[in-house]
Amino acid sequence: MNNGEPNYQKAGLGSGVVMTEDGYIITNNHVVEDAGMLKVTIEGQEYDAEVIGTDPSSDVAVIKAIDASGLTPIELGDSDDLTIGEWVMTLGSPYGYEQSVATGIVSATSRSQIMNSATDYYGGSGERTIYPNMIQTDAAINPGNSGGALVNSDGALIGINTMITSNSGSYSGVGFAIPVNYAVSLAQQI
Repeated sequence: MNNGEPNYQKAGLGSGVVMTEDGYIITNNHVVEDAGMLKVTIEGQEYDAEVIGTDPSSDVAVIKAIDASGLTPIELGDSDDLTIGEWVMTLGSPYGYEQSVATGIVSATSRSQIMNSATDYYGGSGERTIYPNMIQTDAAINPGNSGGALVNSDGALIGINTMITSNSGSYSGVGFAIPVNYAVSLAQQI
């Protein structure tokens, strides 16, 4: 009973990467954490979605677009093959602007950080998240890009956009992505 008070719902926004024709998607745990209901839009079609599993300690999650079929999975690249200075693109929905692309370079590889959720811009469960061997890029990663693709110049997935270093909470030229080889391995275990 709501006693005449409005019923508010909190909505969040993030991105994900289609991994299979039947709708398995990899994203960040912080994108789906505490979600009561998920909806995904793929190629203009909206689907209800469910969380298949998460690994909060690495910030990886797998969700499934319910009743999806015939989707085009992204081509996988090799994150062990990256070169500093290589051109890359971030794909996602920064601030809700769907299908946005930003370009930059691989600034560094093998960057590691441990974040307490209390200091993470995204909130969280109180657990520590370990980000090992992250790809650092200057391609824009903003709120809404989390869980989206970092691709190489051939369009192959090389990372999952995850976090930024910023005093403002918005893009400052230092973003990080989970290497695809690590993320896909975790997703398969989930």
